[in-house]
Amino acid sequence: MEKTKLARLAVEALKKAYPEAVCSLEYTDPLQLLIATRLAAQCTDARVNLVTPALFERFPTLEAFCASSAEEIEPYIRSCGLYKTKAKDIFAMCHALRDLYGGVVPDTVEALTKLPGVGRKTANLIVGDIFGKPAVVTDTHCIRLCGRLGLTDQTVPQKVEKDLWAVLPPEESNDFCHRLVLHGRAVCTARKPNCGGCCMQGFCRFAAAEK
Repeated sequence: MEKTKLARLAVEALKKAYPEAVCSLEYTDPLQLLIATRLAAQCTDARVNLVTPALFERFPTLEAFCASSAEEIEPYIRSCGLYKTKAKDIFAMCHALRDLYGGVVPDTVEALTKLPGVGRKTANLIVGDIFGKPAVVTDTHCIRLCGRLGLTDQTVPQKVEKDLWAVLPPEESNDFCHRLVLHGRAVCTARKPNCGGCCMQGFCRFAAAEK
């Protein structure tokens, strides 16, 4: 099947299965989402959501983060894993936001990836969720599911992103990636995909091979 058609079938199937396509990280402003996404690296969103209320209560503004230190941030994020590196990135990120962008979270992938600790996955999430622009967030669920479907044969995030930009309707791309996360957690898991309960089994390459 031609990949553009396959992508549209996947978009429509997931839209019916998961009408609400939302980010599972909890936040109230762009800075909070940026920090929460950095914390979510090699950590579950559920864990991050347990940690961020106390973190953002202690550091409610960009200025509060800038006036602190990585060492002051560390205790609040310890349970997220790699907390020393993440604390250094958050502290440096906030200073860069203040010094490079006047304290305003930028709205392009190019500008966002100039911030410490911000890669294309995080940048695309911010661009899509905060600014409502087309975005492709290539997290582990996206890479796994799109490979199984046959939308890409790549496993490197930036290469998967490139493949998906070529076949996804731009206006659907951000919600599609959120729905992949929901489906990857509930049905198409890494360990044991439930092809029999999948809304995409009729056109999925992996499901066809399993028959």
